[in-house]
Amino acid sequence: MSVRVLLVDDQPLMLVGLTILIGSTDDLEVVGEAGDGREAVRLVRELRPDVVVMDIRMPGMDGIEATRQATAEPDPPKVLVLTTFDDDEYVYGALRAGASGFLLKSMALDAILDAIRVVAAGEALLAPSVTRRLIADFAGTSATPVAAAPATPVPDIEPDADLSLIAEITDREREVLALVGQGLSNGEIAERLVISAATAKTHVARLFAKLEARDRVHLAIIAFDTGLVPRKR
Repeated sequence: MSVRVLLVDDQPLMLVGLTILIGSTDDLEVVGEAGDGREAVRLVRELRPDVVVMDIRMPGMDGIEATRQATAEPDPPKVLVLTTFDDDEYVYGALRAGASGFLLKSMALDAILDAIRVVAAGEALLAPSVTRRLIADFAGTSATPVAAAPATPVPDIEPDADLSLIAEITDREREVLALVGQGLSNGEIAERLVISAATAKTHVARLFAKLEARDRVHLAIIAFDTGLVPRKR
């Protein structure tokens, strides 16, 4: 079955481009389009999409409030925020509102399609630059502490996983975990270790299972807590 996608953006050209892009796939289907957050919430209730691709800055109701309302619905859709603005306030606000992913419009088109599939499958996904900043905040290495944005705190991630599980992973998985801790994507890990992207993805999947981690940010915290990634002073 196709993943049913609702597109939300106040730029008509963006909507047309995403519709054409998604229309070229066999497993994704655009079921509706909205130009602002209020219309997006209405269409979520009416169309029951699997994934909402949500812009942030829109007239009227913005994407963060629309995400909050959409994810509060019974059997809510997954929300993938897709925005031009790489801003901590938007990142934390979107994740706190219930978004499953945060990507920038500058990402490669294939990466956007893959991200829709990832969040549809119930996983979390962040742009690499966003992951690096979240990691820095959790590890206490950011020049600007998270407390500087009290209205939009970091999402609730449990940093107290059973770290004894680290003994169960292989040497290669330790290498992969360290690179995840540095904010690298699967493709970047593959290049760094001279392995295929599929192999890198398999190693990351095994780390999720062995370390009982929720997502890549949680893996990164484990990498810091176990010393695989040194904390900056």
